[in-house]
Amino acid sequence: MKRLTLALLIVSMVATAAFAEPISIDFWHAMTGKNGDTVQAICDKFNATQTLYKVVPVYKGSYSDTMNAGIAAFRAKSAPAIVQVYEVGTATMMSAKGAVKPVYQLMKETKQKFDPKIYIPTITSYYSTSKGEMLSMPFNSSTSVMYYNKDAFRKAGLDPEKPPVTWPEFFEVARKLKASGMEGGFSTNWISWIQLENFSAWHNQPFGTKSNGFDGLDTELVFNTPLTVKHFETIYKLSQEKVFIYGGRENKANPLFSSGQVGMHFESIGGYANFKNTCKFEFGVARLPYYPEVADAPQNSIIGGASLWVFNGKSKDEYKGVAQFFSFLSSPEIQAFWHQNTGYLPITMAAYELTKAQGFYTTNPGPEVAIKQLLNKAPTKNSMGIRFGNFNIIREIEDQTWEDILAGKISVKAGLEKMVREGNAKLRDFERLNK
Repeated sequence: MKRLTLALLIVSMVATAAFAEPISIDFWHAMTGKNGDTVQAICDKFNATQTLYKVVPVYKGSYSDTMNAGIAAFRAKSAPAIVQVYEVGTATMMSAKGAVKPVYQLMKETKQKFDPKIYIPTITSYYSTSKGEMLSMPFNSSTSVMYYNKDAFRKAGLDPEKPPVTWPEFFEVARKLKASGMEGGFSTNWISWIQLENFSAWHNQPFGTKSNGFDGLDTELVFNTPLTVKHFETIYKLSQEKVFIYGGRENKANPLFSSGQVGMHFESIGGYANFKNTCKFEFGVARLPYYPEVADAPQNSIIGGASLWVFNGKSKDEYKGVAQFFSFLSSPEIQAFWHQNTGYLPITMAAYELTKAQGFYTTNPGPEVAIKQLLNKAPTKNSMGIRFGNFNIIREIEDQTWEDILAGKISVKAGLEKMVREGNAKLRDFERLNK
């Protein structure tokens, strides 16, 4: 009788374990459209590989909204295990003492196999300490590129296989596109990230002191150089001629390109999949233009996008699940899947080599343009990335001032000086709070 009771107890325990709910791991993100669908697909793939954990992706709005929601939730003791934070929030997350469990610690504590050297250095350095310790997991890494409408090039009598290489050539082509009947020649997203930050790196010019903030909090913005003034004055002049059309902040200008209103457009390579879905014309991807009189240009572009941060305060079992998910994300097969379905950069060289071996770039050369641009030259202190505190606020200052320039409320030179002056004030605020 006792043996029967014990056997029934064991069967009951096994059955209970078999039907136990998996540990839920909330993952807050900012991906929309095709990119959001791919996030869901990756989580579904991971969940199907095992039964202990279930990663639950939750869309929380824009990059800024998602980061702010994560911070607010941590303060309210209701934070997700994983939150996606855009690159400009890196310094803010690094300074959030007690809120974050660094990835290198997470992987060590959970005994997950982890080698930082498998990741592309220009990506991981953005999210690592000076000792090379990874604080967050690179995820949707990107860089800015130029998209161009090949059909519009043909109509304007331009060679669709020869996009402009230098800025003088670019501005000439933009005028020809406008003259061919288009509403405008070009537009741009992310005025700070593309036309200031990447512009500076691509020309090996300092955006800020102290290696663009990597070497200390006592850094200052210095991007209001004669080259940048010249560049912005040209864009402003072209806005008056309706050759340049402003479409709004962040990535709000995308419809200008996908609808065929402008023939050239600057956007993240992460927008590649969405353009593939929305553009009714043939388009190409090209490197960022450069000014040929600048001796070191072109240098290398810098990354954008976001990484995944892990909040403190979770159970050991939750952390084991997060670590397994991060290992899954880093596998060549999943990174190749992510890269090929979104356009975002693969975070490992193994995923890049796998994608090449699969012949993806033969029919989709655009994403490889971005990779080669990022790896064009070994990074310098001016092109290794950007790390500033309060950077999301600084970008808002830059956006507002750019809009004031376009509205004729302030000159280009005075506007750039205002961006630097008010941005430096925000840097000093951050420095005081984090000494």
